[in-house]
Amino acid sequence: MEQKFDNAMRRQVYSIPELITQQYDLMEPRIREALSFQEIFSLQHIIITGCGDSMAAAMAVKQAFEQLTKMPIEVLPAIDVARFYPAKRCGGAPNDPLVITVSNSGKVSRVKEAIMRMNELGALTLGITSGKTTPLGEVCQKVIDSSIPKFESAPGVRGFLASFEALLLLAIRIGEVKGRYTMDQAKAYRMDVKHSAEKLAAALPAIDEKVYSIAEQWKDFPGFDFVGAGTDYASAWYSHAKMIEAAGRYSMHVNTEEWLHLNFFVANSEHTGTVAFIDDANASMGRMKEALHYMQVMERPLMVVSDADDLDVPEASLVKIPKTEYEVTSPIMSFIPGALLAGYVSSMSGEPYSRGFRTHWQFAEDASAIHKSNIEIVK
Repeated sequence: MEQKFDNAMRRQVYSIPELITQQYDLMEPRIREALSFQEIFSLQHIIITGCGDSMAAAMAVKQAFEQLTKMPIEVLPAIDVARFYPAKRCGGAPNDPLVITVSNSGKVSRVKEAIMRMNELGALTLGITSGKTTPLGEVCQKVIDSSIPKFESAPGVRGFLASFEALLLLAIRIGEVKGRYTMDQAKAYRMDVKHSAEKLAAALPAIDEKVYSIAEQWKDFPGFDFVGAGTDYASAWYSHAKMIEAAGRYSMHVNTEEWLHLNFFVANSEHTGTVAFIDDANASMGRMKEALHYMQVMERPLMVVSDADDLDVPEASLVKIPKTEYEVTSPIMSFIPGALLAGYVSSMSGEPYSRGFRTHWQFAEDASAIHKSNIEIVK
């Protein structure tokens, strides 16, 4: 198609298939060495934490960790772990809980604070970050270096992929060592991750063209809803964050059930872009189909991101993504349309990423509000 509104987020999206392969080859052996057999055998409970895109990646793997490890999994914002998590739940046994934190920069104060507190409470802490020399890496007991090659700056697309892929491979490894499935099954899960690169590369032009056409119609909308449940909720969360960061538009992430309790009441519905995420294997498919019906009754502008074949929505609204072999892998595909949409709305409306750090937003240019926040260890 003729490309008038190419942008840095779009270029990051087109780099994702190669990055999936690069990160797989780097991360898979690193993850095998991150935790010993004895440490994995001792695990009873896992907390995954982060901020921003890292939090979205944590939400995207919660279901995978639960399914693959068969252990209690909590996904919590870093401030909850740092300031509110009950101390009595930690340190009751060796390496209990395992606290996994994700931060591409390794500089976020709240994430560092959470790990410092968990160390004091007797947890085993593991950081997925850009090396041991980052502020986060220095305080984690274990570190997986998840550095990615430098690329043109934009609201995070590559960083989210790297975080999600590392976490998913870690879940596969823990489940394998704990004997939840055979080594052959573990290999099948890993190959689903790796082979998603070629599937995505083949599908990207059609996905891009469809999102472009939707963005042309939505570029002046004042607000957006991003809707999903289960694993798809993470894609909704990620996409709402990118729309705010890239285009500055008011956006909300909401689960499928709550949309039918609350969000459909929003005024000016004909100018509220509504993006629904639904994987064909998602247990909430029936409820999403009901929601899609009412979205159309209300004449909501609609974009549906799915790998399913039997959705009763207009072809112009459907962004078809490739099907992965396992549902736990699907976020590696489903976050892509949301990133493209945010990039196009920004470019088509002339709104710079992060408001260009002008006027009211100037203080955020060096990220000091999140990198230089005071560390407080709550006892």
